[in-house]
Amino acid sequence: YYTSIPGSCNFETQDQEWTSACGLTQDPADDFDWNIINSAVTGQVGPDTDHTPGKGQHFLYVNSSSQKEGSRARIITTKLFPPSLGVCRVRFWFWMFASRQTGVLKVYTVGEHGMDILMWSSSRNEENKW
Repeated sequence: YYTSIPGSCNFETQDQEWTSACGLTQDPADDFDWNIINSAVTGQVGPDTDHTPGKGQHFLYVNSSSQKEGSRARIITTKLFPPSLGVCRVRFWFWMFASRQTGVLKVYTVGEHGMDILMWSSSRNEENKW
């Protein structure tokens, strides 16, 4: 669900309503989609719990083992954030326990003229934790 901090979300929403609740949207031009899921569904290929302490149990998930190399799953913020220096920050938790099929997680900003600017990337997380 959405909190008072713009863009903040813990994904505890009804069914697939996380896109509207969290101010995110699936990129219609990508190859496959992110889905909201809980740890009971992922079994051996995902984390045991989500990162949220307490009652939280849902997170966004893609299973990279069922995709072709080079395929992309992309979500986009529905709200534009103004350019700033030291004002807007992106903070998130991720779980990418090493697997041969694990891809690369990338965070981009989109410039004024629509150009993607890579801000951060990770190809794997060596530990089985968030």
